[in-house]
Amino acid sequence: MTSISYSRESAHLRSAPRTASRNFALDRARSFLTLIVVLHHAVIPYTHFGHTDPKSWIGFDVVVTATDSFFMAAFFFLSGLFVWPSLSHKSTAIHLRDRLLRLGLPFAIAAVSVIPLAYYAIALRRNPDLTFTAFWWKTVTAGPWPSGPIWFVWVLFAYDLLATVLHRLSPNLIAPINHLSRQCFDHPARFFLLLFVVTAIVYVPALIYYSPNRWFEFGPFSVQASRILLYAAYFFIAAGVGAAHLDQGVLSAGGRLAKSSRSWMLTALISYGLMWVMIYIKRGILGNPDTQPVWYLAIYGLLFVTFSAAILLTILGFFLGSKHSWNMLDRMQGDAYGIFLVHYPIVLWLQYWLFDYDLPAIVKATIAFVLTVVLSWAVTAVLRKLPGASHVL
Repeated sequence: MTSISYSRESAHLRSAPRTASRNFALDRARSFLTLIVVLHHAVIPYTHFGHTDPKSWIGFDVVVTATDSFFMAAFFFLSGLFVWPSLSHKSTAIHLRDRLLRLGLPFAIAAVSVIPLAYYAIALRRNPDLTFTAFWWKTVTAGPWPSGPIWFVWVLFAYDLLATVLHRLSPNLIAPINHLSRQCFDHPARFFLLLFVVTAIVYVPALIYYSPNRWFEFGPFSVQASRILLYAAYFFIAAGVGAAHLDQGVLSAGGRLAKSSRSWMLTALISYGLMWVMIYIKRGILGNPDTQPVWYLAIYGLLFVTFSAAILLTILGFFLGSKHSWNMLDRMQGDAYGIFLVHYPIVLWLQYWLFDYDLPAIVKATIAFVLTVVLSWAVTAVLRKLPGASHVL
């Protein structure tokens, strides 16, 4: 690529107008992913991996393996799309203030309220005489202090801080990604290749080195060790895509991606099926060892990043090309973030209540999912009516 091309692209980034209207396809994708998060947590107790209920169903293992392999990366991607326009049209101080209100404050509040309340349901099952006050004090002083799903919020804030520093160093730093995005208007396979190559480079070595189950933890600040750079890659690639002319790039509603979601679904299904072949090898042939061999982790890691990239393009392509109104997802758009923040104690307490009922796993999971969506949506709607809450939730 010539220096003239880069200069032109840099000028586009500097002069790109602020988006005048919402991108409903991306809003719907975000709301859909929020429902996927709730579904993921609703079915975990009824799986082989997280079997904490007397009932289980193998189908939920299929669900959890799939969701765990893509939904957080997809959230980081959707979040990264708008970071560069924000930095380009706001002062650094205002951008950081907004991020602190939107991310830092909710994390701090949830870490000392929502999360202890959620995990108290698990602790109470083990020790029925434990009081919440005693559990809360032990959590915030001696630990462990798990973060649950809100680990995403502080990691996103950290990436936002890094993006702010990089933007200050050079506003045109991600111009090549934006240029590639525009080239991929008719060639989304090139964008898939970018996602695959970059994420394979950062994820597979980390997976081999740290193994799948290693987490970095410091108080309520936790993150899966092997996926730190994976999530960063999705966030900053998305930042390049969204830096300028989003409607002229790979995520354009008029682009090829919006017309080819089925082909990406096929790619996702094939790679996902091969992931289950590897899971069978681990459980049936290797004897489900605590430490997998390097060759196994390398193959599984490559299939993982293939599936993650393909299912992301499937979801985005579907909503970009959809002509339907999707009333529920549209109505959820303003409350999706709040639902993400408050749903965890609701789903864990519903599972605590369902534990003693002799119901099939599918029935328990359905009740937990539906009621969690309804109740967390209602709680969010109430919270958003508080003065100033709309700036946070």
